[in-house]
Amino acid sequence: MEVEGNRTLVTDFVLVGFTTDPFLRIIFFVLFLASYTLTLTGNLGLMALIYLDSRLHTPMYFFVGNLSFLDIWYSSVYTPRILSDCVSRNKHMSLAGCAAQFFFSAGLAFSECFLLAFMAYDRFVAICNPLCYITAMPKKLCVQLVVGSYIAGFANAIVHTSNTFRLRFCGNNIINHYFCDVAPLVKLACDDTRVYEVILSAVVGCSMLATIAVIVSSYIGIMAAIVHIHSSAGRRKAFFTCSAHLVSVTLYYGSILIMYSTPNSQHTPNSDKANALFYTVVNPLVNPFIYSLRNKDVKAAFKKVWGRFLAHR
Repeated sequence: MEVEGNRTLVTDFVLVGFTTDPFLRIIFFVLFLASYTLTLTGNLGLMALIYLDSRLHTPMYFFVGNLSFLDIWYSSVYTPRILSDCVSRNKHMSLAGCAAQFFFSAGLAFSECFLLAFMAYDRFVAICNPLCYITAMPKKLCVQLVVGSYIAGFANAIVHTSNTFRLRFCGNNIINHYFCDVAPLVKLACDDTRVYEVILSAVVGCSMLATIAVIVSSYIGIMAAIVHIHSSAGRRKAFFTCSAHLVSVTLYYGSILIMYSTPNSQHTPNSDKANALFYTVVNPLVNPFIYSLRNKDVKAAFKKVWGRFLAHR
């Protein structure tokens, strides 16, 4: 704590986490350890399959592999800290540590938004121009889109983080959450947050509207193309290639929109934790299964790689 005038400024925070009950903390530790293990295994496994099987060396799976890489990084921003807080009595986080977690959280969240938008564009090209798909989506362009998603994501994070941590936090330093997020930090601010909230709404709103516009316009084009496919088998195949991405977009964007479209006055600690769980823990966990369980190409690649492994034993 630091004293400024008649106010005590906060220099570190205490994360409450999910519960203070020792027994429930052990249960949460086991659950989050299992989910983190599955997240790493699923995403690393999918990345390995895409790398090892030449049939998956297409633009679509290039983006899926990069989504898995991003999800591993994204999950690692939160889950190790959650596991630590479940078994440790020291729940303090420095102001610098909170800012770092906030920065990477925002950067990776925005990056995933842009990456999902570029994946929608990839599906649009694949369905609307299938004969020229490979030439229309060359490796160089795919790399540029992935790099662009990170640049755009972390550029937003710089604005978001600098805008948040120019605020002074005073009095109570307890954050009733499992990570440093906007809603609990704003509640601790002793400055006027009206300008901050306008900038926050502009940054989040512009990024979300831009990426949603790309996704919606891509799927409008996809639906128009599907309508003109004469065979029902062709329509089913076209729709199937988009189904995994649609599920992923719905889970991710749905949870973020619920979280950030709710006025600060209506935020409650329990609802914030529940909503945040979907895009911080659940989404990175389920994404590799969404893109693999009903995917014939990935299943065939798994059988091929597993067969090689057994043959060399």
